[in-house]
Amino acid sequence: MNEPDLAALFGSAGATGWLHAADLRSGREIGLGSDEPVSIASIFKVPLMVEFCRQADAGLVDPASRVTVGAADRVAGPTGLSAMLDDVTISLRDLAYLMIALSDNTAADALLARVGREAVNAMLAGFGLHGTRVRQSCREITESMAEDSGHGWPFLDPADIKRLRVLDPARTNSSTPREMAALFGLIWRDEAASPESCAWMRGVLNLQVWPHRLASGFPYDDVEVGGKTGTLPTLRNEAGVVEYPDGGQYAVAVFTRSISTALNQPRADAVIGTAARMAVDHLRR
Repeated sequence: MNEPDLAALFGSAGATGWLHAADLRSGREIGLGSDEPVSIASIFKVPLMVEFCRQADAGLVDPASRVTVGAADRVAGPTGLSAMLDDVTISLRDLAYLMIALSDNTAADALLARVGREAVNAMLAGFGLHGTRVRQSCREITESMAEDSGHGWPFLDPADIKRLRVLDPARTNSSTPREMAALFGLIWRDEAASPESCAWMRGVLNLQVWPHRLASGFPYDDVEVGGKTGTLPTLRNEAGVVEYPDGGQYAVAVFTRSISTALNQPRADAVIGTAARMAVDHLRR
């Protein structure tokens, strides 16, 4: 497998794609545009989770401390607290669970307010992930789309797309495929935080409810996939780790941008799993 093979695969799904995959045992890697800056959408919730765990390890936050999320705190979104109507009192740790497993935007913003955006970025810089930045909360992402388009998502046409700041890696939450795969590698190797916190993060990432992207390429009962999706207009992303029963562990980050502006993009969703499977198969040979 080579870069043209991957590029052609993404093209067949009506998308441009970027990918990086790494064998966490041998260090072997393969990629397509591995160092290209990309908008990461909700995948920014992963570095937020890492910094939350590091602050918990340091005694700066109590994961069991409780906050109340009210109507004024809610951010648009189809899942979790974002879809609820009544006030909810919940622990910080459960906010982190909701923002990863369900991609709950309200939970993410409540946790980001407690952890701090600059703390997340300082953590990333400390790991040498200088191409990864958290610039916007979920509320800011939603508001900027409404400002740029005049009406917001999901009803966008090609003219709207050109105006969206959230699709510009220089102005929104961004990373590269290589750096996002590296961050997952840190979590799986117990290097992102304490071993206990890393084990908890792996467990939460394995509970993500969306099987239609990365996991779709590995439909086997004995292969485990933990990851986090990200979605914005024309963007379908996922990064995570694929674990085989023989102990093989492969960090994979796949980012796509579709030609179509349609809200439902089943081919773009599916190509993420297919490309990831091709990359992992190559590393396993």
